[in-house]
Amino acid sequence: MDVTDTKIAIVGAGYAGAAVAKALSLLGAEVAVYEQASQIREVGAGIGLRPATMHRFRQWGIFDAIASVSSASDNFQILTATGEPIMQENWPAFAEETKTQLIHRGDFIDALLGVLPAGMVRLGHKLSRIDNMRGSSVVTFTNGERVEADLVVGADGIKSVVREQLFSDKGPVFSGEHAYRVVISADDAHGLIVDDNLRMYVGNGAKVYLLPLRHRNQASFDITALNPDSTWAPTITKDDIVASVEGFDERIVNIARELDIDTVSIRAVYDIDPVDTWHSDSVALVGDAAHAMLHHQGQGANSAIEDAGALADALAQADSIPEALALYQAVRKPVTDELQRISRNGWTEEELNEVFPGQKPVSQLQA
Repeated sequence: MDVTDTKIAIVGAGYAGAAVAKALSLLGAEVAVYEQASQIREVGAGIGLRPATMHRFRQWGIFDAIASVSSASDNFQILTATGEPIMQENWPAFAEETKTQLIHRGDFIDALLGVLPAGMVRLGHKLSRIDNMRGSSVVTFTNGERVEADLVVGADGIKSVVREQLFSDKGPVFSGEHAYRVVISADDAHGLIVDDNLRMYVGNGAKVYLLPLRHRNQASFDITALNPDSTWAPTITKDDIVASVEGFDERIVNIARELDIDTVSIRAVYDIDPVDTWHSDSVALVGDAAHAMLHHQGQGANSAIEDAGALADALAQADSIPEALALYQAVRKPVTDELQRISRNGWTEEELNEVFPGQKPVSQLQA
């Protein structure tokens, strides 16, 4: 279908929202992105953008904007807590010239927003209500603004208001894990950063991810540890973080000991159960709003970009918006359902029983 002059309102200016905005604006649609924050500030650490994701950026003409703030990586290594190799997996190549790129989350969202036209993103718009109408939808924000659009895209994250009001009233699900994330200088990595490849150390009820950001002379240091405290932003001390890597390679323990606790992002880890339906005739969910998943497969941001590409493809191929949204869900939902499932299978029975005696965390019970 020709979407020229089709009015599209995107709720949320994270990875998913920014990517959808770029993809749909290239089709000629009239796109506006509404973000509740008064400024965009991405916290966290590093992520890997897979070759298929980078290929989308080539299609959209923004590959160089992403590649200029990232490092190309060849493989992913899994090691024991003390550093013995378990396996090495080469990143699957989409095309010979397209590799996985390692990037800081803040650089990624800045690059995505930087390729959108000025004025497309409107800050300070917190969604209050969404109403499905015949052939269109109306979004109302807490600042009083009301917008009618031919298509509304809910890209408003794991706590999505769009999802809650239209598609599922089930909230986020606690995984039984905490994530402690920080970016450190490569000089403070005790010699563990030697190339541009991601390494994961596994053992003792914890996983440690070391993701090089050598273009910044930095590294992303990420500890995922089993913990029964489901508080969204738990109170954790540096001693707690050090204790979570007890028995690991002494260099990893030393990194933990030297951390400035004020720079560490501390979060309980949540996902959502698969949502049966992602769309109506004029509203669709993308990214975490549709399928928030645990980070063990490193597919959250990649899935958001793939959603954006699939939605744009469907709109270009279908004869109407309702047909396009049904096609989009048919293409993407089987993939993300499986990623959600396998991402929940991250721990052994012994590890779970040690932290949750007689009771697994909710997400593990449902996996």
